Amino acid sequence: MDVKILCLGVLSRGEASGYEIKKAFEEGPFSHFHQASFGSIYPALNALSAEGLVACRAQAQEKRPDKKIYSLTAKGRDVFTTALLAEPDHDRMRSDFLFILSFAQFLPPARVAALIDQRIAWYRESLERMEDCEAARCSPPGATFVRGMGIAVYRAAAEYLETNRDALIADVAEPEALVAE
Repeated sequence: MDVKILCLGVLSRGEASGYEIKKAFEEGPFSHFHQASFGSIYPALNALSAEGLVACRAQAQEKRPDKKIYSLTAKGRDVFTTALLAEPDHDRMRSDFLFILSFAQFLPPARVAALIDQRIAWYRESLERMEDCEAARCSPPGATFVRGMGIAVYRAAAEYLETNRDALIADVAEPEALVAE
């Protein structure tokens, strides 16, 4: 999805600053299935504002510059709703971790083990955060459903890594693992 639509989606849940929008993709409700950087969020917010899809107001802060708070306009809600009616692209997983493990035969077994152990820990920490999410208790049904699917996917990924970790490490440790397939 286009970053502008992602921003409209966050703002459909209530007003937010650019920083708060970024946090929704880092550790908030969208963190397990989408990402957006400051470098894409702020240009998107500027474009949305110019198009009249979001309103912006300044909020004074102590000892800091005013913070820009964005909110969805009626026109923005219409554009967002129309975007939701479009057919979604197929899901694609983008993962540096999986790319690196695709070439595990070139890595020392200890490095493969460390990578897998780090990823298991990351999944477990993410699951803990997702399961303890205070906002989830009053989320709309769709958001609760998506959060549940994210939990299921992360739990399955952690369990797969835990179950298959030692087999990959053993394969990498074998000299014939370096032979091209």
